Amino acid sequence: MSRVEAQELWSFEAEASLVSSVMLSPETFDAVAGVILPEMFYDVRHREVYNSVHRLASANKPVDVVTVFGDMTATGQLMGMSIDDIHSLGQYAPTFGNALHYAQIVAERALTRAMVKASTEAREVATKGEMTASERLDKCQDLFQRLTAQRMTRDPKHVSEFAACMIDKVTDLSDGHTTAGIRSRIPTLDNLLGGGFKPGKQIVLAARPSVGKSALAMEFAYACASQGQPSAFLSMEMEGSELAERLAARIGAVGMGCFSTGKLDQNEWSGLSEAVEVMRTLPLYIDDQPGLTLGDIQAKARKLKRERNITLVVVDYLQLCAPSNSTASRHHQIEEISRGLKVLAKQLGITTVILSQLNREVEKRTGGRPTLADLKESGAIEEDADTVILLSADGTRSSGDVVVHAEVAKNRGGSKGFVKRAFTGVHQRFVETITAENEFSGGGNQQRRKYSEDI
Repeated sequence: MSRVEAQELWSFEAEASLVSSVMLSPETFDAVAGVILPEMFYDVRHREVYNSVHRLASANKPVDVVTVFGDMTATGQLMGMSIDDIHSLGQYAPTFGNALHYAQIVAERALTRAMVKASTEAREVATKGEMTASERLDKCQDLFQRLTAQRMTRDPKHVSEFAACMIDKVTDLSDGHTTAGIRSRIPTLDNLLGGGFKPGKQIVLAARPSVGKSALAMEFAYACASQGQPSAFLSMEMEGSELAERLAARIGAVGMGCFSTGKLDQNEWSGLSEAVEVMRTLPLYIDDQPGLTLGDIQAKARKLKRERNITLVVVDYLQLCAPSNSTASRHHQIEEISRGLKVLAKQLGITTVILSQLNREVEKRTGGRPTLADLKESGAIEEDADTVILLSADGTRSSGDVVVHAEVAKNRGGSKGFVKRAFTGVHQRFVETITAENEFSGGGNQQRRKYSEDI
């Protein structure tokens, strides 16, 4: 790096002054902690000193030269520094007002370096021949949109501001001016969700293979789109044509077999024609590109939000997403994707429905009921989700329909409970269960509860 580049991309004096100030003044650390992240420091020694201050302050421990040196020694992060080296930073200690100014310099220089890096990556993306020009543009836009998101900071609001919004919301609802959410068309589930799908929320739909999570997710997307709310289904498992056939079967009551045999009776031809007409005007968008990364999903969602004003995005499914960092553990890869999708939901004001696999432990359990602990590969899936719905097979009707038990096992701000539906595979429909004992066969919990509502 040349001297000119060094001056533009980082400032030794600003970094040293800032870390010295936060060591000596808890007031300064409190003021900058929400703005300055450790990775914003260019000098790795300054970064580790700031990290140490952050650890100590978070643990409500005293912060000074001695405690910082002790913490860095214990964590193995001294970077060759002695206690005299850390103490020497004191010569750069500014006044409180100047410290805030230096914090701004550190943040600005970090953003400049990130812009340089993003520009380099954008140049590489722009020359990739295996991508279309539109795909390259989306990738480049995503690179710089990430920088915008990182830069945005908000000051805390007084609780009264939220209280005023709360009154307005409840008043509108009581007057019938707005709906509480987008309906799934499963009344029991909508009640548990507090009125349906909410913007900014992440719903995880988890099951073992072949239980029906993709079919139920498509039901959600279809329900949303049929209410005039644009939705998107990003499938990394099934072809778009297969999803379209399933949707046509669901809408027109057409047997799935006709798509492989071409044999339809008069009623099925009529149903198929009706389904096609519905699908022509349905604001539902399907993307079947395999191996999407988090960045790919973010770029596609932002484009769909900008161009189609989507309100719901289905990702099918989480474990098929490609990692952006191939060297990281799978646990951390899944964690990054899960949290990135949650942030995306909040940024765009949409609902994200994330499909996820359950591990094999559920198959060893008597009754076969999954728990939150069965979520595969990362606890972050549960942590990031506002709602987790666990699906399991609950026997088979005499017709051959599989009874699906959908348990709302986590519901931030709502109620827990369950819904039962019989899945008719030939027509890709979920219908209400019935109470007759002879309509059931096979294992699982045979609780007989009738739900009057259908999807």
